[in-house]
Amino acid sequence: MAILLNRPTTLALTIALTLGLTACNDAQSKAETTAAAPAANNAAPDKAQAIAFIQDAEAQMAQLSIEANRAEWIYSNFITEDTAALSAAVGEKVSAASVKFATEAAKYANVELDPANARKLNILRSALVLPAPLDPAKNAELAQISSELNGLYGKGKYCFADGKCMTQPELSSLMAESRDPAKLLEAWKGWREIAKPMRPLFQREVELANEGAKDLGYANLSELWRSQYDMKPDEFSQELDRLWGQVKPLYESLHCYVRGELNNEYGDTIAPKTGPIPAHLLGNMWAQQWGNVYDLVAPDDADPGYDVTELLEQKGYDEHKMVKQAESFFTSLGFAPLPDSFWSRSLFLQPKDRDVVCHASAWDLDNLDDIRIKMCIQKTAEDFTVIHHELGHNFYQRAYKQQPFLFKNSANDGFHEAIGDTIALSITPSYLKQIGLLEDVPDASKDIGLLLKQALDKIAFLPFGLMIDQWRWKVFSGEITPAQYNQAWWELREKYQGVMAPTDRSEADFDPGAKYHVPGNVPYTRYFLAHILQFQFHKALCDTAGDKGPVHRCSIYGNQAAGEKLNKMLELGASQPWPVALKEVTGTEGMDAKAVLDYFAPLKTWLDEQNTAANRQCGW
Repeated sequence: MAILLNRPTTLALTIALTLGLTACNDAQSKAETTAAAPAANNAAPDKAQAIAFIQDAEAQMAQLSIEANRAEWIYSNFITEDTAALSAAVGEKVSAASVKFATEAAKYANVELDPANARKLNILRSALVLPAPLDPAKNAELAQISSELNGLYGKGKYCFADGKCMTQPELSSLMAESRDPAKLLEAWKGWREIAKPMRPLFQREVELANEGAKDLGYANLSELWRSQYDMKPDEFSQELDRLWGQVKPLYESLHCYVRGELNNEYGDTIAPKTGPIPAHLLGNMWAQQWGNVYDLVAPDDADPGYDVTELLEQKGYDEHKMVKQAESFFTSLGFAPLPDSFWSRSLFLQPKDRDVVCHASAWDLDNLDDIRIKMCIQKTAEDFTVIHHELGHNFYQRAYKQQPFLFKNSANDGFHEAIGDTIALSITPSYLKQIGLLEDVPDASKDIGLLLKQALDKIAFLPFGLMIDQWRWKVFSGEITPAQYNQAWWELREKYQGVMAPTDRSEADFDPGAKYHVPGNVPYTRYFLAHILQFQFHKALCDTAGDKGPVHRCSIYGNQAAGEKLNKMLELGASQPWPVALKEVTGTEGMDAKAVLDYFAPLKTWLDEQNTAANRQCGW
């Protein structure tokens, strides 16, 4: 199982499910035989047949997962045409089995089962992100469209007037670093040109996937996606609205402050004092995180007096020592050390002799103990945090290794990312002092700068994390028609984010396609949930550790009581509804954003003071 930052989990069960590929091969034969019995005698399927199907499907997926994980690991570490072909071939096998099992699982949807088997059946039935119609021709058409959409995004680039062409990562770097509004606008507009050809493909993909969802017993793809959260789809939507309502006042204060500072930098014509913020000015191609404009909005005297990148160099940290230090965080909580195979099989350095996928990721290759990370580690503060985050995934993977295969995953798709981020929240100045990187902890006067920097990424992200699937769910259900794709996109962005397109857009454009997760068919609500849950986990674990100070200064490093409570939740994997898992750490079965507000309380007070002093008109 590979956990990728800002990408979907690729547990072998969900490699195919996330990509939505379909194929016909020998992987289907055993499932067909097992599931054929009910149809053979035209009798309604019974409990024994359902359980036999579940057991067979689980055994096959477990075996296929190991084959797929190894093929994907080899491809990611040795990128050649041959390894790509091997990885794709295994992916097709997993895809074929996954699609077949989802279709068969739908036949047993009304069979009364014990809770564990009912849960497994729902996982098999609902985990397909892009279900194919049963019609073979439409099945093939959907696979082709999915491939074309990924190709349009992956090959996308924009060429400036001077002839220089840039890929998306290069354009994103320009957006992060440039302060020239004309250049920012050109890069912003240029990248969105790559999405225009996606519009008719996406429209057809939605039609086909909706047909596939209906074949599985769902009203549409929106209902299928929302059915994976241990509650009725409409109730889950209401839960998201409730959580957003809790954090919205904090976001509005941040939005007001940042808009005012951008106005000071660029003037009224480019960055108006009121209304939505033009999307190209926030340091990010999608205005989803605003940390790259910290230098424009930082408070006076915000420098905390240390630089972790410099401290790592001064203390002689190499890449291996950085990972060792992160491991010691977990062992200080009572977790067993990582196995020897982790150290011999992980990738820490970018090789000089071959191409590799450098994107940070955490892997579980055998569903037991063969856990690894793959990173091209830089000796920076950012990567020091990312390593802690990735090991959070690894320790989660190992904690649930005793669960049946279909339960070897997080309680819901927000939990895995949340655990890594929870650990990263404990990388506080006090933690840095405990491990000998920092001599003295800065006083509380420096907290505002540190909190603002975090908020520009974590709080600014919340409405973006919510609105992408709000748009998609409405598209899937038909509430947003193809003729309204772009208009509805910007209406939702303004409603939730207070962000607007910096230039006129029309239905000739398809701006949703400029964000990878839309053409890539990656559900996005998981990231919103993770940004809520990480603070709820952090606050609860700090309470368990007996920390009496401000929660943003708390680190659970060295506290085995907190580690024990965390491990109890991790061991459950996906075997219980997520409220049961949540209760193990927090004592409550409900998600609650109050912990977000507690964490950023000093910043909220400060932001409101700044906005009042500048006589800013907040809201949009």
